[in-house]
Amino acid sequence: MHDNTITLAASATADGLEAHDPTPASDSGRAAALTARFEAIPFTPWHRRARIVMGSATFLDAFDALSLAFVLPILIKLWELSPAQIGWMIAASYIGQLLGALLFSRLAESFGRVPTAAAATALMSVMGLACALTGNFQMLFLCRLIQGIGVGGEMPVAATYISELLRAKGRGRYFMLYEMIFPVGLMITGQVGTLLVPILGWTSLFFIGGIPGLVIAYLLYRLPESPRWLIGQQRLDEAEAIIRQAEGSARKAKLDYQQEPQSAPEASATAPAPAQVARQPRSRWSELLSPRFRVRTLIAWVLWASSFFVANSLNNWMPTLYHTVYKLELGSALRAASMTNVAQVAILLVCAFCIDRIGRRTWAIVSFLVGAALLSALAAGGAGQLWSLIVLATLAYGVVGSINAVLYLYTPEIYPTRMRAIGTGLATSWLRIASAVGPTTVGYMVGTQGINSVFMMFAIVAAIGAVAAIGMIETGGRRLEETSS
Repeated sequence: MHDNTITLAASATADGLEAHDPTPASDSGRAAALTARFEAIPFTPWHRRARIVMGSATFLDAFDALSLAFVLPILIKLWELSPAQIGWMIAASYIGQLLGALLFSRLAESFGRVPTAAAATALMSVMGLACALTGNFQMLFLCRLIQGIGVGGEMPVAATYISELLRAKGRGRYFMLYEMIFPVGLMITGQVGTLLVPILGWTSLFFIGGIPGLVIAYLLYRLPESPRWLIGQQRLDEAEAIIRQAEGSARKAKLDYQQEPQSAPEASATAPAPAQVARQPRSRWSELLSPRFRVRTLIAWVLWASSFFVANSLNNWMPTLYHTVYKLELGSALRAASMTNVAQVAILLVCAFCIDRIGRRTWAIVSFLVGAALLSALAAGGAGQLWSLIVLATLAYGVVGSINAVLYLYTPEIYPTRMRAIGTGLATSWLRIASAVGPTTVGYMVGTQGINSVFMMFAIVAAIGAVAAIGMIETGGRRLEETSS
C-alpha cells in the first residue's frame, strides 16, 4: 500500500508495557514484527467474514435488548402492570447487562475475545427462549435479568474484537459500518414487533430472537481469535497463522498490499524499528483509575452514562407513552416508536463516512448539543402536540443514539490490548446503570410530574454529556498502539 509501510510508533513501550520486560528479546522482536504485519493488511474478505458473523450476534443483541419495549403495551393490560412495574421490567435487562459487561469483559482478557463472545451469545439466546415461556411479572423479570447478562457481555467484547482487527486507516468508517448493525437490529425489531406482536402475540419476539442465536453462537466460536490478543499472550505461532490467513485473503483479493518479509525484526532503511512487544501483564480493574488512565476513564464513563440515559429511556418508553398517554392504538404506537431507530440508522450512515474526517470528539460534542436543543424544545411545549412529539423525539433519539455507536468505536481505542476489553466492559457498565435508572425514573416522573419534566431532565443530561465530550482524546487516523499509550 502507498502509505502503509509496516511500522509501529517507536514509543518507549508498545501498548502500555512495563519497564521490566520478562519476554526474551527474540520473542519481543517477533511480536513487534507480527503486530506491524497485521497493521499493514487492508480490509479483506477475511475481515468481512469476521464482521458479518460478529455483527450477526450484535444484531440479535439489539433485537433481544429492545424486544420488551414492543411487548410491554400488551403485558400492561394482560398483567395489569403499574408504571413502577413497567420501569422495573425495563430495568431488569440493564441490571443483568451491568453484571454481564463486568463478567464477560474479564473473561475476554483471560480466555480470548472469540469464545467469550460465543458464550455470551449462547446465554442471551437460551434465556430469550425462556422469556417466551414465562407467565407472570416475576418470572419474566428474572428471565430478562439473566438474559441481560448475555446481552451485556456480548457488545463490549464484540466491539473490542472488531477494533483489534482493523488498521488505523479507515478504522472509523469500517467500525461504524459494523456498528450500524445494532441500530439496524433495533429498527428491524420495531418493524417485526409492529407486524407480529398484534397477530402472533408477545411471545413471538422472544422466539425469533432466541432460536437463531444458538446457531450464531456456534459460528462465533469458529471465528479466528484476535491476533493482537494472541500476541499479547505470547501465543505467537497462533497469531502468525491467523495473520497469514488475512495476508492470503489480501493477496487473493488482489488488493494493494505488500507483505513484510517474515524474517524481520530488522527495520527497513526508511522506517523506524518496530517497538518491542512483550507479554501483556494481567490487568487489574483498579488500573483504569491509575494516574495514567484516570482522566480518560472518567470522561468515558460520563459519556456512556449520559448518552444511554437519554437514548435508552426514549427507546424503551416511547411505545408505551404513545399508546397510554397519547392514546394511539397499538399498531400506530409501535409504528411511531419504530421511527426513532430509522432516524438513528440514517444519521449513523452519515456518521460512518464522516467520522474519520470530523473526528470522534467533534461528532460527540455537536450531537450532544443538538440533542439537548431538541429535548429542550419538547420540554418547552413541543410534547403538547402529537406530531411535534413524534418529530422532535425521533430526531433527538437519532442524534443522541449516534453518539452511542461512536462510543463503541472510541472506547476500545483509548486502552492497551491487555486491558481493552475490561476498559470497554466497565465503561459499558455505566450505560447499563444509566439504562436501568433512566426508565425507572421516567416511570415515577410520568405519573407525578408529567411528560415535560421528563424531557427537561433528558436535556440537562445531554448538556452534561457535551461538557464531558470536550475532554475526549482524538483517536481518528491513529494506530491502536499509539492511541492507547
